Amino acid sequence: MQVAVWDTYVTKKDGMIMHFDIIAPEEIKDAETIYNYGREYLKSKGEEGQPLTSEECTFCHIESLKPEHEEEIKTKGYYIVEMENC
Repeated sequence: MQVAVWDTYVTKKDGMIMHFDIIAPEEIKDAETIYNYGREYLKSKGEEGQPLTSEECTFCHIESLKPEHEEEIKTKGYYIVEMENC
């Protein structure tokens, strides 16, 4: 399966920058759907309400889905790769 990687940088409530990638099936072309995935993730981290738009989240590239992420993609529709300050 091919997935799209959306590079995301969100300013946290404490002012630090949170960097994560949103991984979703490549056929999802609607950016608002991707942003909603990111907002769901932010809520799970106590960062609900922080801006997440095209300013913070942009399409990066297509890659092959890693087997260890397949189950989460199937159940939630997306996967988050935490990179910095998550």
